[in-house]
Amino acid sequence: MTPPRKLRLGRALRHRNYRLFFLGQGTSLVGTWLTRFAIGYETFALSHSAFQLGLVAFFSQAPTALIAPVAGVLVDRWDRHRTLIVTQIAAMLQSAALAVFALTSITVWHLMVLGAVQAVINAFDMPARQSFLRQMVDDRADLPNAIALNSSMVNGARLFGPILAAVIVDLVGIGWCFAIDAFSYLAVIGSLVAMKVAKQPARIRGGRVRDELLDGLRYVRGVPMVRSLLLLLAATSVLGGAYISMLPAVAAQMHGGPHALGWLMGAGGAGALVGTLFLASRETVNGLTGVVANCCLGLSLGLIALEAAPAVWAALPILFVVGMALMVQWASTNTLVQTLVVDDKLGRVMSLYAVAFFAGAPVGALLVGSIASALGPIHAFAISGAGLLVCALTFRRALPGLRVVSRPRYAELGLLEE
Repeated sequence: MTPPRKLRLGRALRHRNYRLFFLGQGTSLVGTWLTRFAIGYETFALSHSAFQLGLVAFFSQAPTALIAPVAGVLVDRWDRHRTLIVTQIAAMLQSAALAVFALTSITVWHLMVLGAVQAVINAFDMPARQSFLRQMVDDRADLPNAIALNSSMVNGARLFGPILAAVIVDLVGIGWCFAIDAFSYLAVIGSLVAMKVAKQPARIRGGRVRDELLDGLRYVRGVPMVRSLLLLLAATSVLGGAYISMLPAVAAQMHGGPHALGWLMGAGGAGALVGTLFLASRETVNGLTGVVANCCLGLSLGLIALEAAPAVWAALPILFVVGMALMVQWASTNTLVQTLVVDDKLGRVMSLYAVAFFAGAPVGALLVGSIASALGPIHAFAISGAGLLVCALTFRRALPGLRVVSRPRYAELGLLEE
């Protein structure tokens, strides 16, 4: 008998630890998107430069890419639950510092430096949080649903956060976006403390970090599907991941203020939320590789289609598609990696996921920011979309062969249909 659709959409919530995390993280993520809006808006208000937008985005993500490989090795050694509590406290203090400067005197340099601090925190937080999902969800069959629901939290906050931020900026100023974000971390810290987590077997702490890092790289190289997904993720992050950081320049080009920016960011968030609800309704990872390929193709065409948007109203449906395609690809890649990778390598592989994600985005921010400074943000998106189209078609062409070599691992996990 097929379970009700409502139950299938939220089946990971039957696990107490994940339910606590969902409530706490969902609250905190609204604050996170207040900060993301505030940083982009304040950067452009101070500099009036698309390149400066790209530079701030670079500093907010590049340190993650540099540190994440080593962080992944350490996360595989450490208690992931405790690591998450520490990273959330550190992130709360970082947001509080942004609030203090914004309420007194803030410059683009403050945004760059504190963005880099958050990037260092993210280098440890992302692999710890992603690999900790397995401990929060007792039934591994519910793991894809948990990952999809996690993405739906991000995108629900991404939908409402920028619109709320625009109202806050109008009413009380940019500093209160950062202050509310700092307070919101109390929710996720409280949820982590309230969890009852089974003690994990002691992890091997011997050996050099470099050797364990190389072991993780060799493992990824030996799993063609995981390797190809991470490479496509890196390409997508470079060519498509920077679009959010450029939206303040798009809003200005279309003669819009903070409310226009809120609508543009919200449109992408709405699309991403719809996409993750689609993923949450799926019951198996079978077919997800095809979803990844199609989303990459849709993302590239969406970025190119922005050339035809003369005003904010015309850009909204296009950004809806862009946001949906981008997030479904990222979440599907996350699900496939977490499903296919063995547990003792997961922290290291998720750190490589973080490298692909966070290394690509700052490079893309500088690249797209430079092109946007010379040609305008809309033309920069079209050029990025054309490059991504080549990557999407290359992955689609290689996919049949990747499925054949991945079949033994799918069979081992019991994921092949009888």
